[in-house]
Amino acid sequence: MKTIRYKSAGGIVAQKDILAHLPADETFLLLLDRPKRAEVRLPKGHIDPGENAAEAALRETSEEAGFGDLRILADLGRRTVEFDYKGAHYIREEHYFLMNLLSPRQVTRPPKDAKQFHVLWEPLARAGERLTFEAERLFVDDAVKALQDLPGF
Repeated sequence: MKTIRYKSAGGIVAQKDILAHLPADETFLLLLDRPKRAEVRLPKGHIDPGENAAEAALRETSEEAGFGDLRILADLGRRTVEFDYKGAHYIREEHYFLMNLLSPRQVTRPPKDAKQFHVLWEPLARAGERLTFEAERLFVDDAVKALQDLPGF
């Protein structure tokens, strides 16, 4: 079986009181529903040549979720995930950052991302249990801990 190694980066967007359709007194996390694969996941993607992990995380989160004014609040570190998919063995280093929105400004998403990902805002207390992948649930646990140390959350 062929082995494919690569690095990815993504964002855990925590938000309260900036989106009019969400209750202002509760913190929500941005998740992505991917119905064709029956997945609920966090935004992330490949780190492109010349990008660092933070740049890739901001770009990927913006492309997949459609928000243009993101800010990194904390580096949540990295984990290595291994899985088999379509006849290959993947070894992926995932690096996540805690983020929030500076404004609700939307940006045009690439057509492929707009078609496959639907944005969900889940209350912080339930967001982790909605995720399909254990590694992402662990990063959400890290984000919850980091939020406890940030004023305003």
